[in-house]
Amino acid sequence: MGLSQALSTAMSGLRATQASLALVSSNVANAETPGYVKKTLNQVAGTTGEFGSSVLINGVNRQLDQYLQTQLRTENSGASYSTIRSTYLANLQNVYGNPDESGTIENAFNTLLTAMQNLSTSPDSQSARIGAVAAAQAMAQQLNSTTQGIQNLRANAENGINDSVITANNAMARIAAINVQLQNNGQTDASTASLLDQRDQYIDQLSQLIDIRTVTNNLNQVTIFTNSGVQLVGTEASQLSFNPQGTMTPNTLYSTDPTKNNVGTITINFPHGGSYDMVSTNSIRSGKIAAYLELRDKTLVQAQAQIDQFAASMSSALSDKTTAGTAAPGSVAPQAGFDLDLAGLQSGNVIHVTYKNNITGVTHNLSIMRVDDPGVLPLTNAATLDPNDEVLGVDFSAGMGSVISQLNAALGATADLQFSNPSGSVLRVLDDGAPNRSDVTAASVTTTMTSLTSGNVQLPLFTDNGAPYGGAITANGSQQIGLAARISVNTALLGDPSRTIVYSTNPLTAAGDTARSDFILTQLSSGSYRYSPATGIGTTGAPFTGTLTNFARQFISQQGEAANAAKQLADGQNVVLNTLQNKVSATSGVNIDDEMAHLLALQNAYSANARVMSSIKQMYDTLIQSM
Repeated sequence: MGLSQALSTAMSGLRATQASLALVSSNVANAETPGYVKKTLNQVAGTTGEFGSSVLINGVNRQLDQYLQTQLRTENSGASYSTIRSTYLANLQNVYGNPDESGTIENAFNTLLTAMQNLSTSPDSQSARIGAVAAAQAMAQQLNSTTQGIQNLRANAENGINDSVITANNAMARIAAINVQLQNNGQTDASTASLLDQRDQYIDQLSQLIDIRTVTNNLNQVTIFTNSGVQLVGTEASQLSFNPQGTMTPNTLYSTDPTKNNVGTITINFPHGGSYDMVSTNSIRSGKIAAYLELRDKTLVQAQAQIDQFAASMSSALSDKTTAGTAAPGSVAPQAGFDLDLAGLQSGNVIHVTYKNNITGVTHNLSIMRVDDPGVLPLTNAATLDPNDEVLGVDFSAGMGSVISQLNAALGATADLQFSNPSGSVLRVLDDGAPNRSDVTAASVTTTMTSLTSGNVQLPLFTDNGAPYGGAITANGSQQIGLAARISVNTALLGDPSRTIVYSTNPLTAAGDTARSDFILTQLSSGSYRYSPATGIGTTGAPFTGTLTNFARQFISQQGEAANAAKQLADGQNVVLNTLQNKVSATSGVNIDDEMAHLLALQNAYSANARVMSSIKQMYDTLIQSM
């Protein structure tokens, strides 16, 4: 090796050592910087002359385990999703409150039962009557406030989606901008490594919001997709748009039909045109945004359905009266059937007809529901809660003549039933009179009482913002939706609490008559009712059946269990996330002790290379002196 070759090699060693010292200095300075990845020099041997090998700098290495990084981002999405859900379900449990405390649905209902017991014990007591009405009012107000709490949570989720979309758009724009800067054919110098650190921070931020996967090309540019396959970022960023709707009400619901949807939806707008609905296509499956969407459109909607069902069942239990039909007169023989008085039939009320097909031996339970909005027809069998019902919706808006025509058209040929209107509001249902064809075995009509003094113990104790509650179905949906927000005590009862006892004015109900108060108490405490599977309790084929107390305890308990399960899941996800973060930190983070040890080694290497150069200088001096 010539002296010039030796000098060149020593100088390359000094340059490499100096570059390594600069990286050590950078590592130490950024030991506490979030997102900073430890850097090392990539050194390779280069040929110098015939015998020597110099050291060449071939870029900067980021000490990063990409497999761990991918796992971390997946768990980042899962942990963010579970944490949001846990927080909201804990808040929902606070809205319901602990059953033993005041200001809860169960406590208000128990207070109402106690007030009704006191009323039956002392029916002529003015204070007992006022107390019963006050307890009913407190019950309605508790349902109102619970609804407000649930809708506030839904509004918070809507705001959370909006904020997350803004953050996601910023992150995607920054990732795309950094991708454009990375045009160095895969070479990584210190400035490029710094850009990659910045980009990883934005990708990590995005992974908290949306479940993502990444693909990196040979230019260090990354393309980001959702796990469902939608491309979010390349060298250009897509743009998410969200149209928040502001105030949330129980009727503010999501629908895949844009004409029926009245909450915000997320649309992705691609850089070169075109857009895509991310919500209806279920393109976001984890992360904060997925959690907010699920809470706003499913979890909290189901919670609202539970208290709406409670309000509806409580109202109907007191106001609905079922009257059996009277046998049709003998003059219609050989046909047979029943006459039903439809006076007072409200929208949503039901006419029940049971008939047997003697050919097949099958007994049919037919529920004919009054509908005043033909736009909702036909109804499905789910319109009532009895899984054995065959439901037929009939438009009553055009009068009895139209009703008869609709019934005969729908059931005359298929069920061998004949309908007519012999007088006034009477509906007559008959079999066809032929032997061995069909027999009408029972018929009744359920109507909603609208008067406090109809002569019946049933009463409209609770109303829907002053209107009777009959379970009507319209183009805006079922009357039950949002009832808990609108339920109130009948204003006529507030003005005259004596109507908790007096149900007839001619003749006047005796002051000590407990028929109405006993009825109210029995219906509220021991009446058994079916509850919609939309509440998350029971199924369409086997709906939950029980008392109002049973149902309240069931859904409050369910919410408590859901909150506990969500907390356990969030805790577990965070343990996994923290474990991965520690592993990534151990691999990619800066260890000061390691850097100091490396610094000593670099000092020795620098001294050794300098010593070689000094020796070569002495040799050159000696050579020159000897010439």
